[in-house]
Amino acid sequence: MTPISEYWRGARDGLPFILVIAPFGAVFGVVATEAGLDLAQVMGFSLLVIAGAAQFVAVQMMVENAPVLIVLAASLAVNLRMAMYSASLAPHLGALPFRKRAFISYLMVDQTYAPSILRYENRPELSPRARLGYFLGVASPIVPIWYLATWAGAVLGSAVPPGLPIDFAVPITFLALIMPMLRSPAHVVAALVSILGTLVFAFLPFNLGLLLAALLAMMAGAETERRLARRHAP
Repeated sequence: MTPISEYWRGARDGLPFILVIAPFGAVFGVVATEAGLDLAQVMGFSLLVIAGAAQFVAVQMMVENAPVLIVLAASLAVNLRMAMYSASLAPHLGALPFRKRAFISYLMVDQTYAPSILRYENRPELSPRARLGYFLGVASPIVPIWYLATWAGAVLGSAVPPGLPIDFAVPITFLALIMPMLRSPAHVVAALVSILGTLVFAFLPFNLGLLLAALLAMMAGAETERRLARRHAP
């Protein structure tokens, strides 16, 4: 497979995500402007952070006047999964030059990671350049739409009817990404603990329950994997 053919395959695989990325970005634009951010601040958020879940958490906590350190800690906790994404992509893309890996890290979001890692695992014979082509192809329809949808939500937010349920895109996006990735008992345990933890600690202020649930989920997943490895060890 050539890098060009992999690019177009990636672009095709990334197209369906537009159905959720567009309303997801629009919702953020609306929420951020309603929270008091101007257009430049909203666009700076999406251009520099390019992480929808962390952006929503940060804006919500800013509205609640949470301390800056708490806002940063919560956003970091939400985005800790990116470190795990990076670790799993390293064996496939680690041979690329630093500048290309840096660009990949900027474009790495849930929607670009999920199809890419599946492609790499299913086609281990792909060259690093072909893998890069596929990743860039997946990102091509996703990232520009995120920018455009954020801008549209920020500019046209006041014209959106209050009863229009566009916020459905947020949970649907993550459900569509998470379900295919629950491929081991450790993954399932971590997901269940995070759900239960978020519900149990929902009473904590400033969304601190999210931080605690994330920590417990990572610990539970790691412990499950450790016990399984010990059980199957010779």
